[in-house]
Amino acid sequence: MNFDIRTRNASASDAEALLTLYDFLSSDNERCPLELAKENISKICQIDGSAVLLGEINGEALTTCTLIVVPNLSRGGRPYALIENVVTHPEHRGRGLSKAVLDAAFERAWGQDCYKVMLSTGSTRPAILSFYESAGFEQSRTGFQKRRLPECQEKSS
Repeated sequence: MNFDIRTRNASASDAEALLTLYDFLSSDNERCPLELAKENISKICQIDGSAVLLGEINGEALTTCTLIVVPNLSRGGRPYALIENVVTHPEHRGRGLSKAVLDAAFERAWGQDCYKVMLSTGSTRPAILSFYESAGFEQSRTGFQKRRLPECQEKSS
């Protein structure tokens, strides 16, 4: 890998670049309005240990993930962390950029004394699942989620 990736905490001034990356997240992703994105980045940064991490090469935003550190009442009070919104610009995939930003997230989580880091993916593509395993994750639990229906579907139910 011949690249010099710089991983840093994103700020509200990075909102447009992040939104551009999130356009590549999934085909059903609804773009967040710019001002709301700026507010939410600031909110995430106020959660102790949490960050929107941004990976850049030569100042160009190419990869990101969000790390949320959650205070905990079990495990001796040690927190746990969630990683969400892992995405790399499609023209730069396969170069280890996502792995670099995930490694930065792990380092931050371990620095916060988290006892585990969780990530869930909706992808069933073998390459994506293999990537997460190569990044150090193991598929070890059964995950469940409940999504809120859009208001138009809730009213017609």
